This record gives sequence, C-alpha cells and structure tokens, in this order.
Amino acid sequence: MFKHSFTLIFVIVFFFVLPDHFKAEVSTETFLLEQGTPPPGANLKNCEPTLDKPNPVILVPGTFERSAQNWLTLSPELAKKGYCVYAINYGLTHAGPSTGDIAESAKELKEFVDNVLHLTGAKKVDIIGHSQGGMMPRYYLKFLGGDKYVENLIAFVPSNHGTTGFFGLEKVNSGVADTTSCKACQQQLIGSEFLDELNKGNETPGNVSYTVITTKKDQVVIPYTSAFLDGPEVQVSNITIQDHYPLNLVGHQGIVYDRLSFAFVFDALAHQGPANPDRVVR
Repeated sequence: MFKHSFTLIFVIVFFFVLPDHFKAEVSTETFLLEQGTPPPGANLKNCEPTLDKPNPVILVPGTFERSAQNWLTLSPELAKKGYCVYAINYGLTHAGPSTGDIAESAKELKEFVDNVLHLTGAKKVDIIGHSQGGMMPRYYLKFLGGDKYVENLIAFVPSNHGTTGFFGLEKVNSGVADTTSCKACQQQLIGSEFLDELNKGNETPGNVSYTVITTKKDQVVIPYTSAFLDGPEVQVSNITIQDHYPLNLVGHQGIVYDRLSFAFVFDALAHQGPANPDRVVR
C-alpha cells in the first residue's frame, strides 16, 4: 500500500509540479530565442545586474532594422562596461521588421521588459532606442504603465514629432508606405493621428529621464528638431551632436555607430537624470 501511495505521489509531482518548473525554464529560453540572433554581448540569460549597474539595458531598433545590425557596435560596448544588455525585435510584418502598428509594438516592448525584469530580478530598466525605437517606447511609458519600470529613455534621432518624409519627400514616402503596408511609416509622418495622440499633454511623463541625441545631418527625421521633447531640464536633455562636435557629420543611420554620440549614452546611464553635455564635452 505504501509503495503504491509513493508511486502515486511521484506521478502527481512529476506531471503536475515539475512541468511548471520546466515551463518557466522553456518560457525564459523562448523569450530570448524569439528575438533571433542578438547583437554581440546581448541576451545572455545568466547576466546578473550589479549594485552599481542595477538596471538591465533594453535596446530597441528602428524601422526596417533588426537589433543584430542596429546595435552591432553599442551593444558590446555596454556589455564591456558591465551592463546586462537585452535586445528586442518587434513589429514584424510582410513589409519588414519594425513596420507594424506602433501601439502594438509598444505592447511587445512591455512584454519584453516584463520578461527581462522577471529574468534578472531588477526593479527597473534603461531603454536605448534608434529612430522609431526611440519614439515607440514613449507609448509604453505614457499609456501602458511603463513609466513605473523605466529609469532612462535614451533616444538616437527619434521620430518624436514625425518627419516630412525620407529626404523630405513626403508624397513619395507616404506612397511607398502605402505600397509596402508599412503602417509604422505612415504613423511617423508629421500630423499623423498616432503622433497627435502620443504628444498630447505631457510629452515626458513619469519619473523617467529622457535623453535625445540628434544630428543636423539627419536625412530621415526631418526637420531634425522634430526629435526634441518638451520638458524640464532636470528631466529632459535635447542634444544635437554638432553643437558639441561641429565637424561630426554623422547622419541618421550612422549615429548609432558613432563613438562621440555614445559618450552621451554612457553619461546618462552613469548619473541621475538625463545626459549632461557639460560633463561629457570638456
């Protein structure tokens, strides 16, 4: 009788308890594997935040971009400095990566951040984004409760207030967006319903520090000042690279590989509040 009871208990434990454990492990594996090939130094499941770097860093690519390429240079630099780095891919449609409805992409980001917090045990993350990837997280912060879980949003050439179109060709680009069904492209045009909703009221909600890094040579977010956010200086830093490095002619794509621009990222991550150019450029 005892032997049969023991066998029954073992069976119950094996089939009803252990699968939950296995499921959690599989879920963790899946959450990272679903992102595909990460950039160097990113998506390491065993990375543990430290006391001096408690926030995992989330990398968010731009429209038509994947993280493996977009963050090829910055990701390993962050990892070498001791940050736990996690790179997301999102908004995949037949038009390409990061082309889907931006509100839906923000929900993907929310799920990704939740998974990173669960995996690492961290209380907050820092987000670094490029182009759409610097603007889309603001939807997560403003409408999906993300401001409670994010300390920094650092954005390279974000499309915060939209663009007149790639290289200033509004009609050509809106037409191309229709042809390719790139909804995110349409939503990033100046005057779109999506951007009107996003920028209505407070542009920088929550106890979040916002750092914008842009370039006068931007060929995509036009005018380049469209990237700037409205908010108090203690919370918002709008940085134009040529104001500090006049000979730096980096453009929209190149800025995420530009080491002079990285200095502002590292400054924002290392200090309370947004990046301070006076600390960076001496």
